[in-house]
Amino acid sequence: MLSRGSILAIAVALAAGCGSRAAVAQSAFTLSSPDFKDGARLAVKNAGNNKANPNCVGENISPAFAWSNPPEGTKSFALLMFDPEGRPPGGVSHWVAYGIPASVTGFAEGEVSKPSDKYVGGLGTAKLSTYTGPCTPAGAPHHYTFTLIATDLEPSALPAGLTREELFKALEGHAKVATGLIGTFSKP
Repeated sequence: MLSRGSILAIAVALAAGCGSRAAVAQSAFTLSSPDFKDGARLAVKNAGNNKANPNCVGENISPAFAWSNPPEGTKSFALLMFDPEGRPPGGVSHWVAYGIPASVTGFAEGEVSKPSDKYVGGLGTAKLSTYTGPCTPAGAPHHYTFTLIATDLEPSALPAGLTREELFKALEGHAKVATGLIGTFSKP
């Protein structure tokens, strides 16, 4: 299985081989968090806080995010959180946000745990339009994939309430490039 670094290196090489000088000249589009490193465990405070679910042991405080080097022509971003191991076979969509203006370069800790004028809220699996932290059972950790997509769509182009799948369909032909970050979590 290829590592994320290997996949990125292959993508850059393919872009260079296709004559895309801009892709080679520009620094890589990146997503990061000061709260956790790629592949590391999310803090307990980032976990969900649904008191009806004993696996929700946190405070539902979203981690901070920062991004840099979007491609030229980016007008908005979409940011999603997905747990592929949750609720087999389809996984759990924890957060769907889009219409993030190109001028926005990140979110502060806790900022997306509530509605904001910095993004349009889609609908996750729990039918919520804000960040919904992990409620992972004890045992093997789940992998929470945060995917940031640069688009050529104006921030107001899409209506609120799109699911992950509806957003992907709406972004066909409009997604410029994506980057990601993975956090892990299981009930302590």
